[in-house]
Amino acid sequence: MLYIRSFIFNLCFFTTLGIGCIIGTIIGLFSRKATLPFWNKFWMPMCCSLLKICGISIEIRGKEYIKQEGVIYAAKHQSALETYCLSSYITRAVFILKKELTYVPLFGWAQYFYGMIAVNRSSGGAALKKLLKDAKDRMKSNRPIIIFPEGTRTKPGKTTEYKPGLVFLYQNLNVPVVPVALNTGLFWAKNSFLRYPGKVIIEFLPPMPLGLEKKEFMRELQSRIEKKCQELNAESAQQYPHAQMLLDKANKE
Repeated sequence: MLYIRSFIFNLCFFTTLGIGCIIGTIIGLFSRKATLPFWNKFWMPMCCSLLKICGISIEIRGKEYIKQEGVIYAAKHQSALETYCLSSYITRAVFILKKELTYVPLFGWAQYFYGMIAVNRSSGGAALKKLLKDAKDRMKSNRPIIIFPEGTRTKPGKTTEYKPGLVFLYQNLNVPVVPVALNTGLFWAKNSFLRYPGKVIIEFLPPMPLGLEKKEFMRELQSRIEKKCQELNAESAQQYPHAQMLLDKANKE
């Protein structure tokens, strides 16, 4: 049953997403501003409602820390799920993503018209300068920013080095940084066809203090996110046998 439900969900979800990219690109050709309500208030909520097919529900915690402008969200990245569903709750947000994704036909075009911030990782210092310029531009348009500090998806219970792009924005934009912890990888695993049933938890944490030194900021941010993710993983492991299985598998790697 798990394989059947996962197959049906993947077929329905990615077909719906593909159609949305076509429509979003057409809308963007005439009005980039109009792509925001199309994606955030209509199409992505519809896509995420398909999670019911595979028995996945989403619980949002720490809603009091969600602001719709003047903020950066630093989120753990375990799954494609958060890249699709977060904009349903942060309705004008832009993601920072690698430039290569904008080259993907239809999907990349839709990202461009939506206003995502694309970063060329091979450009070094020039990439940081462009990142700051684009971030300031989005902030002036009252659009919050979502960034994945690790720059890639990691398996539950695992972490990699947090990249300097976030602290660069923190030091130059002078806006609150809200850490975001989650357990999505226990239900929509990286590079996996399967979608396990259960409750996905996305938790927004209190904003980081302003004015911290670079090393102190990175150390405190990583500590907050990783500690809360461990708590969420443990909570899920108590409820769902597959969650403990995935955690055990990741710990052995």
